[in-house]
Formats: sequence, structure tokens, C-alpha cells
Amino acid sequence: MKNIKTICLLLVTTLFFACNNNKPEDTKEVAEDKNDERFENRKAEKDADFLAEAAGISLEEIALGELAASKATNTEVKDLGSMMVTEHQKSLEELKALAAKKSVALPEAMTDNAKEDLGKFSNKEAKEFDKDYCDKMVDGHKDAISKFEKASTDAEDADVRNWATQTLPTLRKHLDHAMACREKCEKDKKK
Repeated sequence: MKNIKTICLLLVTTLFFACNNNKPEDTKEVAEDKNDERFENRKAEKDADFLAEAAGISLEEIALGELAASKATNTEVKDLGSMMVTEHQKSLEELKALAAKKSVALPEAMTDNAKEDLGKFSNKEAKEFDKDYCDKMVDGHKDAISKFEKASTDAEDADVRNWATQTLPTLRKHLDHAMACREKCEKDKKK
């Protein structure tokens, strides 16, 4: 009888935790799932996924930029962070308008990976933060430029192609600024 009670208690506990383990879904995945349901044309779905990904990029850049503007010790890195916040907020507003026009769902918050990155950067020492932030901006913008270049030629929707094309010069400017900041951090580190 005692074993049956123990087994029942274990089953109830296991079921309770299994049913209550409703980890909130990643908002980018939620947006992409909505877009998958909404668009039957594969190319239109790819355009929607690009817009959702672009929104995720901007959300992360804004959060990391805010952190850099307050935490960085190097003035250029602080300026880079402030620039990222201002320009990615502007880009995100343009993107939201385009997405609304095209009935595309966008993520409402950063992805789980972006939140994890933000947590890691929040815990970095000041000097380490500056260089690592610049490295992240260089790598992230190289990746973003590649995605935007592809969308500027391959997107089915002309408005999506145009938005990607119009955003590329800003992303390239960000990359140049991030590379200059990284170089400055490397020089400062050698001193």
C-alpha cells in the first residue's frame, strides 16, 4: 500500500511539472509560425521570415546599444551604442509599417538567444565589454548585410526588396563604425 501511494505521488508530481512546464515561446518563432500559416506562397513566406528576422536583429541591437551606451568605458563605444539605439529604432518603426501593410507578423520582443547574449554582456567587466561589444557589432552587421543583400535581390515583394536595399547603406555605416571602434579598443588594450 505504501508503494502504491509513493508511485501515485510521483505520477501526480511528474504530471504537474510536465503540464506546468509551459516555457514561453520565442517571439520570433511565434511570428514565423503565424506567417507560415498566413502565406501559402513559399516566396511570400520567405519575405515574411526575412522581415521577422530583421525585426529580431533590430530589437537585439537596440537592447545591446542601450547597454553599451551606459556600460562602455570608451567614448567611441558609447557613441556606437547610442547610434545603434537611434538608428535601429528608426529602422524598426519603418519595418513595422511595412509589415502592417503586408500583414506580416513580427516578433514583439527579443529572441531567447538575444536575451541570453544581453545577459552575458551585462555581466562582462567594463574593459572586456568594450572590445566584445565591438566584435559582436562587427560580426552581427556582416551577417545582417549578407541577409539584406540577399533580400534586396531575391525578395518576391517589391516593397520588401526596396526596404532591404534602402537599409543596406545604414548597415554598412554601422559595420564601418563598429570596425573602427574595435580597432580603437585593440589599440587601447595594448597601452
